[in-house]
Amino acid sequence: MTKSLENSTVLITAGASGIGRVMAEAFLRHGAKVHLADISQQAIDDCLVDNSELTASLCDVSDENQVTHLFEVFSEQYDHLDILVNNAGIAGPTASVEDIDPQDWEKTIAVDLSGTFLMTRQAVPLLKQNEGGAIINMSSSAGLFGCPLRSPYVAAKWAIIGLTKTWAMELGPSKIRVNAICPGSVAGPRIDAVIERDAAGRGMEPEQIRTVYQRQSSLRQFVHAEDVANMAVFLASEQGAGISGQALGVDGHTESLANWLD
Repeated sequence: MTKSLENSTVLITAGASGIGRVMAEAFLRHGAKVHLADISQQAIDDCLVDNSELTASLCDVSDENQVTHLFEVFSEQYDHLDILVNNAGIAGPTASVEDIDPQDWEKTIAVDLSGTFLMTRQAVPLLKQNEGGAIINMSSSAGLFGCPLRSPYVAAKWAIIGLTKTWAMELGPSKIRVNAICPGSVAGPRIDAVIERDAAGRGMEPEQIRTVYQRQSSLRQFVHAEDVANMAVFLASEQGAGISGQALGVDGHTESLANWLD
């Protein structure tokens, strides 16, 4: 157990399933108190069945009013905030730029980028009141490389790295550290769905696309949600006390996101 996280309070968006749930459970194991926000009530209910010590709120992070309500509920249950994890995001469309529906663009930016802004805007006063803390933003290896057919997602993930560095500068004097995690392809249902869409768009078999994705990293394999959770715990703990303004890859070393063009 990481003693520095005992009795810390953590707020995680999209925390009821996938990477978010694995992170929530990791923080619990290290003694933290965790409040998760999620857009799915069913996912919340399922998560709480297995993790009764969690608290949770229904929230669409792209909706300012819902974010405000989330922090009202959080503040009723906890007297301080130590760690914010901006995990909420959607994959967005898989299409060439001329074929992207502007509504799909707006939705992806609203959730992946504006949601991160809206959550951080509300969290910072609580972190300052707490005289320090940590913000962990979820970017992607797509935030470090161009990624064909994923324009809205890439735009949001590149922007998150820029915000991470900017907020690290702004908030450092208040002892608030801000970092971004950049996962590669993470094994699980989400990457499976992306592969299915990519394969359909190219007229290829999903396993062909999966092989290409796996060969994009030096380790020739997908990472796991636990790998991302371990990085989040490290960054939030006192072991990561000297780290801020960084975009840290958890990706098996991505070499390229365009190998299929070779």
